[in-house]
Amino acid sequence: ETVEATVDATMDATVDATDRPAADYINGVLAGDRRVIAKTLTLIESRKPAHRDVARQVLDALYPKAGGAARVGITGVPGAGKSTLIESFGMRLLEKGHRVAVFAIDPSSAISGGSLLGDKTRMPRLSFDPRAFVRPTPSSGMLGGVAGRTREAMMVCEAAGFDVILVETVGVGQSEIAVAGMVDFFLLLLVAGAGDQFQGIKKGIIEMADAIAITKADGDNVENARAARDDYAAALHLLRPERTYWSPPVVTTSVYDMESLDAIWEIIQSCVGLLKEHNELDRKRGGQAIDWMLTMVEQRMLERFRDDPAVKGLLDGLRREVADGRVSPELAARRLLSAHWSEMAP
Repeated sequence: ETVEATVDATMDATVDATDRPAADYINGVLAGDRRVIAKTLTLIESRKPAHRDVARQVLDALYPKAGGAARVGITGVPGAGKSTLIESFGMRLLEKGHRVAVFAIDPSSAISGGSLLGDKTRMPRLSFDPRAFVRPTPSSGMLGGVAGRTREAMMVCEAAGFDVILVETVGVGQSEIAVAGMVDFFLLLLVAGAGDQFQGIKKGIIEMADAIAITKADGDNVENARAARDDYAAALHLLRPERTYWSPPVVTTSVYDMESLDAIWEIIQSCVGLLKEHNELDRKRGGQAIDWMLTMVEQRMLERFRDDPAVKGLLDGLRREVADGRVSPELAARRLLSAHWSEMAP
């Protein structure tokens, strides 16, 4: 597959989805066609009613084919080089015979709704390799910055035969907590020389990490990285591990050191293997599926509320009244909800 074809696949993903039946998407995804995968994800992200109907058919058909990939969430402090490391790590996995899908959850543009950071431009080698699939995913205003369709996108790529799913998050915050709840393994990237061990990092993120990697451990920074590794390892001893059989390791890594990248993959495999051995992986994924279900209920309710003509008829006027201070936000919310529930009443 040429670079031009890869770029075309991304551009063609914007084509109107109503001109083809669900079977075309299903068959294309199962065949591993990256062009169709891109179009399928665009279909799923669409808010158009006609697209939603087709998307539901596609997702229902693909769901039984998913579940076979290792799901890895990756986050880190600013300056840790997340995208650079993910590209090198992904390329290393391709060399080992894996197929890798990367979802980079970006903040959304308030104007277009699209991704602001555009990780395809930051991962050129991985983006253009036919064995990989890279998708910058706009958060679209979802709580915590987590894309509303990330789970569905992961499922589509699993059905397409990708056996490693990497989910990169915006930074360190609420979105990372949400991503940790949809993957098998959560990797935290830190950088040496950031000062205090927990500076700028929420304790909850540290507690959720299955491993910590100190990045940029190369050149003159090797000793600093090793010192930071020892500091973080000592700090972790103050925290109670989530599992008795797994103590999160702290390692150093560099995009120029393939052995250090291999070590990260070995850690991931070891942790996931122990999850399976203790029958925890199935329980974990079962809980994630329930969370997915409840999230979808909340999203559907919010979409129905926003699309309600009775709500739309009041919204602009109430916005002006709230902005002018004539109506309290709480009273405005009650009026909108009353209009919605009255419209739904038999």
